Amino acid sequence: MTDHSILGVLYAPLLGLAAMLLLAAVTWLVSYIKHDVSIVDSVWSLLILLGAVVYTLTLPNTGPRATGVLALAALWALRLAAHITWRGWGEPEDRRYQAVRARNQPHFEWKSFYLVFVLQAVLAWIVSFSLLAALAGASPWGWLDTVGACVVLFGFFFETLGDAQLARFKADAANRGRVMNTGLWRYTRHPNYFGEFCVWWGFFLIALSAGGWWTIVSPLLMSVLLIKVSGAALLEKDIAERRPGYLDYIERTPVFFPGWPKP
Repeated sequence: MTDHSILGVLYAPLLGLAAMLLLAAVTWLVSYIKHDVSIVDSVWSLLILLGAVVYTLTLPNTGPRATGVLALAALWALRLAAHITWRGWGEPEDRRYQAVRARNQPHFEWKSFYLVFVLQAVLAWIVSFSLLAALAGASPWGWLDTVGACVVLFGFFFETLGDAQLARFKADAANRGRVMNTGLWRYTRHPNYFGEFCVWWGFFLIALSAGGWWTIVSPLLMSVLLIKVSGAALLEKDIAERRPGYLDYIERTPVFFPGWPKP
C-alpha cells in the first residue's frame, strides 16, 4: 500500500466524522429555531448514511462490496428517516427530550448542541465503522457477505412491517389508549428495535467477511442502545403509567427477541 493509500484510509473515518458533526450542527440550528430537539431522531440514520458516502468518496480504493453496502445502507437510512419525520410531523417535542430539557435548564438550547447533537454524531460515527470496513475490504464477495445481506434485509423488512402495523393501529381512533398486541407486536414488544438489531449485526457480518472483525463495536453499541439505553428500556420506563393494559402485555409478550406469547 502506498503512502497515499495509507493516508486515504486514515483520513476517510476522520472526514466522515467531520461531515457527521457538520450535519449535526446544522440540525441543531434548526432545532434551536423550532425549539424542538426531537428532529435529531429524523437525521440519526442520515448521519450514518452520510458517513458511508464520505467513506466511499475518500477511500483510495473501495472493494467489491461498495455498491451493495451503499444500497443497503441507503434503503435502511432513507426509510427510517422518512418514517420518523412523518410520524413526528406537526407533533410537539417528544416527551423524552422534554425530560432531558427539564433536567438541563437553564440554557438547554445551547447545551443541547453537545448533550444531544454532538453525542448523536459520535455514536453514529462508531456505528458506521462496520460500513467503513465493508467498503474498504478488498477480498471478494463470499458466503458470509450473502448471509449478512440477508440478515440486513430481514431486519429491514421486520422493522418496516412493525412500524406499518403500529401506524395503522394508531390511525384508528377506536384504539386510543389501547396497547398494540397483534401482528409482529404479539411476538415481541419492540419489533422495530429488533429489526434494527438485525440490520446492524447483518452489516457486521459483511464487515467481518471483509476482514473488519474489529468493527464488532458497532453492533454491540447499537445493541446496548436499543435494549438498555434509548430503545426498549427508555420507552418502557413509564409506559405502564400511561397505558394500564401495558402491564398485562409485559406479562404475556417477550420484551425484545421474538417468541411465542404466554396465554
